[in-house]
Formats: sequence, structure tokens, C-alpha cells
Amino acid sequence: MTDGEFGSEFGSEFDGAFGGEPGDTGGMAGPTRGEPAGEGRGDPFDEALALANAAAPARVRPETESGAGAGADPTTVRVPYATRETAAPRSSTTGGGGDIPYTPDDPFSLDDPAACGNGHSSTSRSSSTSRAPGRSGPSDPSGPSDPSGPSGPEDPPAPTASGPRPTPAALPWHIARDIAERAVPGPPAPETSALGDALGRTLAAPLTALTDLPSFDTSAMDGWAVSGPGPWRLDHPAGAPEAGPLPGILAGHAPTEVLHDGHAVPIATGARVPPGATAVLRSEHGEVRELTDGGRRLYAPRPAPPGQDIRPRGQECRRGDQLLPAGALVTPAVLGLAAAAGYDELTAYRRPRAEVLVLGDELLDHGLPQDGRIRDALGPMLAPWLHALGVEAAAPRHLADDADTLYAAVAESTADVVITTGGTASGPVDHVHPTLRRLGAEVLVDGVAVRPGHPMLLARLAPHRHLVGLPGNPLAAVSGLVTLAEPLLRTLAARPPAAPYRTPLAAPVHGHPQDTRLVPVAYREDERHGLTAAPLRFHGPAMLRGIAAADALAVVPPGGAERGTELELLELPWSAGWSPVSSTGWTAPGDA
Repeated sequence: MTDGEFGSEFGSEFDGAFGGEPGDTGGMAGPTRGEPAGEGRGDPFDEALALANAAAPARVRPETESGAGAGADPTTVRVPYATRETAAPRSSTTGGGGDIPYTPDDPFSLDDPAACGNGHSSTSRSSSTSRAPGRSGPSDPSGPSDPSGPSGPEDPPAPTASGPRPTPAALPWHIARDIAERAVPGPPAPETSALGDALGRTLAAPLTALTDLPSFDTSAMDGWAVSGPGPWRLDHPAGAPEAGPLPGILAGHAPTEVLHDGHAVPIATGARVPPGATAVLRSEHGEVRELTDGGRRLYAPRPAPPGQDIRPRGQECRRGDQLLPAGALVTPAVLGLAAAAGYDELTAYRRPRAEVLVLGDELLDHGLPQDGRIRDALGPMLAPWLHALGVEAAAPRHLADDADTLYAAVAESTADVVITTGGTASGPVDHVHPTLRRLGAEVLVDGVAVRPGHPMLLARLAPHRHLVGLPGNPLAAVSGLVTLAEPLLRTLAARPPAAPYRTPLAAPVHGHPQDTRLVPVAYREDERHGLTAAPLRFHGPAMLRGIAAADALAVVPPGGAERGTELELLELPWSAGWSPVSSTGWTAPGDA
């Protein structure tokens, strides 16, 4: 699908006013998040997982199938994958029932001159909605194999094509995100590391102060430590030269002499206040006068109240106070706080490791497009995006369109999550599904009812290793990243989900008849609604111009939304204030 570029009252920047009945939000195929389970209904998560793995649940009344009496709990039977179309909910990929045929590369509006072409991009693949048969799943009696390397003395042969099979029903967007978030039970065991290595990780235990902060009374200003009311005598310490400036107390030096009443001594910011001092007089508030006896006296235009400009011991915290709870993100400020509180090491969950495989013979990594080849837009984007999510990601690897090459790369990867770009459909060079079958992987999500990005997928390679297949079009890949990769990686990193955030639209947004849409938006102030989300143009699957100017992605329900409608927003990492974390200490196989 290619989303068009729509004009509007906002000019070239925003979506235009789209058609459709006001308030028509359509209905999402299948169960949605938060929907209560009614009588005789199962868990939406389990049903969605079954749809992704070759069997759909069919409800059968006990009195008609099992002979049980009325009122007994309904049983669940599995429908073979080949007949799933009769039991699975309809989506945009299945015809019949009055649904509008809608394939990923169709123009969004047939009469929109801006929505022409097929939307292929720098990493695009065939967007046919059919899949090759034989996809593995929980019903596969052989079970998943160990993908750490080729099994046995020889690699499994590449499966031969045996014709198209019925397209799986695409999962509703919210359910697909839930499956990704719950694909792993939690993060791996925490590790203890030096402070610098903990940046971007999540605390596995509360951060408790190991000392009082500050550890002693300190001066908050440059000036004089004074005792009692003024004026104060400034005496030369024993052995100090009579001429020149008076020596004072510097930071890092502990004073040993008691400061007597009516006396003062110069002091620097951060220095330990001497015993007997009652206040600190700032240097700009005092005047030193020479006495006839050769001494010096300090005067102030106003009294120095007790405690003035002294940071008392324990002002920030006392030893044993909890500074941060478990689960807090280790930011640069947290590192500074931990160091001040006496820590040399922190116990935190390690950052997940991801490997990005960019697929395509047609891709160039430098220069201008030429001779039918185009620039890779995803390689430069995905690794920094993953860093912003707190993930360690080596430099992306470019792979040729070869089934054995992809199989070897995935089988030999040591990453927690392998991310591929393109090749998730069933075209002549789309090798992701065949590779997953060769590896005996368990497919958790195979297609999501979202535009752009419908042909995304999530598979379990091993108990603690997963693969996220992103579509080849750049904005479609971003959709897959926030839909499947981000929730999975967030769980692995022990990061809490962002708080739900909703903002009214600054302009109406066109909706897909059945599917959710993810539309780039920018924050704008509106006289009526306050802070609003303005839909941006250039939001086709192959376009990055819109997302490059965006603050967030708006989750547009089927049927669209009118101006002023509050929509869920997925804030982009940089607009949400997350700090990029460079990958250190890990390289993907073949990059060493």
C-alpha cells in the first residue's frame, strides 16, 4: 500500500480533511485490548496466538458435540490451517463478506493522484499477501530445533516452493503488541558492572545511599566562614606570612582548628566548614578593612544568620535512604547520583543485544541511486533507533538475496533479537519464511492489521532468542519496529511501558476500512484544544520525510478520526526524552 500525500488547511505540512462519516471509527478485527471476556469466550491472547500458528479456535456447544448437558462450559477445538479462513476473523487480507480488497501495495485512495505507484522502497520486497506453505508452529510435532548453528553434519536443505497457501488472518494491532511484550517471561538475570557500563540499563535493586549527602557540613559559596555576629577578626594563622592574601580553607582539605566567636576565615565552595563556624558570608557581601595594629577586620552590611550558605550534613539524604527504586533507568544523572552516594558498581539488567540484517541485492550503501539500484535507508536508521531504546546493536549487515546466506546468518547469530528488513512476503527472493521453517522456529505473529507495515512477523528461534521481520518499505519498517520489536526489547531490558498518552488531532485523518493506521504527527498548539497532534504529509510506506519531522505516531482506528478526537500516541524515543546509548563490548558474528 502507498499512503497518499493529502492536501489540507495546513498546507503542505499536514494531512487534509478526509472523507468518511464523522465519528465513524470502524471496528478492529478480532478482540481488542481491555475487552472483557464474555460468557463462553476464551483468552484473546491465546486465540490470537493460535491464529498465528496454524489453528483457529472454533466454539462448539457441549450439548451438540460432546453430549454434555446445557450450561456446561464450551469446549475448544482446533481447525486445521487450510480451513482457517472459515473460522478466523476477516481482515483486510481476506475477501468476502463485503470487505474491501486491500493489499499492502494498493494505493490508499484509488482516485487520489498523489497515491499512485506501488510504494516499493530501498529495501522493498514483494508485498503479495500469500505465504509459502508449511510454516512451523506449536502444532509442528518436530518442535523447534537449536538454531545456534547448522544442525547435524549438514545444513537442512532449503525447502522447495509448493504453491501458495491461504493467507493467515492478520492480528489486531494491540493484540500483536501484547504478544510481542509477552513473548519472553522477563529479562535475563541481572549483572553487576562498573558505573560507566551501567548506562542505559535498568536497576535490578533499589539504589540506597551508602553515606550521608553531603557527608559533612560544606560551604555553598566562596567567601568567609564566620563565627557569631560581626564584625569578625581575620587573623593570620601561625607561620603564615604577614603580607599578601590570607590563606583559607580549600575543597578537599579538612580544617583542624576551631573557629572562635568573632573570628572569620576565607573558605572556598565545597570546602568543609570548620568547627565553630555559624555561617558563610559570600565574598561579594563582605568588606575587609586594615586595622591600626596591622590586623584585618571583616565587615558586612547586614547580619549573617546562622546556617547561611552552609549545606548541612545529610541535607540531601541520610545513609540507608532509598534514592531510586528498582526498575529505574540508569541515565547519566543516575550515574552521578550513584557515585555521590558511594557506589563503584551497580546491579542492573543488561541491555538486550540486537543484530540487524538488511536484505537486498538492489541496495547501495553510498552515493546516488543508479543502474536500477537504490540507497539503503534502513541500515543507517535502525541501529541508532535501537540505541535510543537502550539496545546494543552492532553495525547492520547487508546480505544478498540468497536463502542459504540468510539461513547461515540467522543460525549463527548470538543476538537476543535478530531484526531483518524485507523478505517477509512470498516473492521470488523473500526468504524469511523459508528460513524460519528450516530453523524450526515458532511463528508468533505473521501479519498485523496495521497500515503501513502489514507483512511484519515475530518468531521464536529458541527459548531466549527471537526474530522480528520488518517489511522492506522504510515507514512500514518503522511501523514494525514500534509494533513488535520495541515491546519485545522493552521486556528484555526490564523497562516499564510508557504511560498511555492521548492528544486531540489538529486535523481529520483518513482511516483504513478494517485496519489500524500509524500516522506521523507533530505537536502543535491550538487555541481550542491546547496541545494537539498535527498529522504530517509524506506518510506513505516508502517515505521517511514525514517521520523525520514527527514527534510521535498516532494510532488511528479503522474508519479514521475527526479533528479534535483524542488518539493514542507512540512518542518517538528522541521526543520522549530517552538518551541514545552507544553499543559497546559486542559485535555481531562476521563483524569482528
